[in-house]
Parts: sequence; structure tokens; C-alpha cells
Amino acid sequence: MTQLRDIMTANVLTVNETQTVQEAAALMSKYNIGAIPVINNSRQIVGIVTDRDITLRTTAQGENAQTPVSQVMTAQQIVQGTPDMDVHQAANLMAQQQIRRLPVIENGQIVGMVALGDLAVQNQYANEAEQALQSISTPSAPQQ
Repeated sequence: MTQLRDIMTANVLTVNETQTVQEAAALMSKYNIGAIPVINNSRQIVGIVTDRDITLRTTAQGENAQTPVSQVMTAQQIVQGTPDMDVHQAANLMAQQQIRRLPVIENGQIVGMVALGDLAVQNQYANEAEQALQSISTPSAPQQ
């Protein structure tokens, strides 16, 4: 049984909820990532900000680049895993919740991040990654 601790990315880059979307976007650009967990001053995860969040909730709305990350992040019901969670469980959770990235939390602190790509590069989990991606990528009609 492979656990998330075996495949997760450790030393996760985070931003504080008071940092600006410009700072978050600069980090995304520098490190070529599309999502950053948002933490509070106690280092507890309070949300996740994605490049899409910044585009749709800041740029498209004409908001200022100095807008705090807390105003554009996804915060409600953060889906998370634990280091000892089985990879199959994580893949199923990601599929059910239609998410591509899963923060890994231990003792209230973020200790890692698992992405669909982490599952896909592990040959034994390629099927789970494919099934999760199919669930996540359910087509939706454009809003008018």
C-alpha cells in the first residue's frame, strides 16, 4: 500500500492570506505552478489560490493587483489528505471532488501536495489518475 507521503511533493510553496495576488502570481510564474496553498499566521491552511482564481476573480473583474489573496482564494471546505492516506483513496477523493491538487495536512500544517501528475507518473496508479481526470474534466456548457 503506497501512501501519499511516498509520492507527495514536500516543502510546499505557500503564501500568507495577507499577501497580494501580484505576489502569488509572481511565485506561480517563477516556479511554473498553477496553485499555491494559502496559510494564516499560525501556518494553517485557509485556502488555495490558483492561476484561474486570479484571472477570473481579479483580472476579469478589474480588481487591483494589490488585492489580498484572501479575497480571491478558494476557501470553503478545503479538500485535503493526510500523509498516511492510501494513494487509491486520494485518487478517488480527487475524482469525487473534481480537484487536480490535494493538499496533504498533518497536525493542522501543510506538509505536502499531491497532483494528478504525481499519480500519473506512478505506473501502478495511471488508471486511477485517468479515472480521476475523466471525473474532473466533465464538460460543462459555457455560461451565457
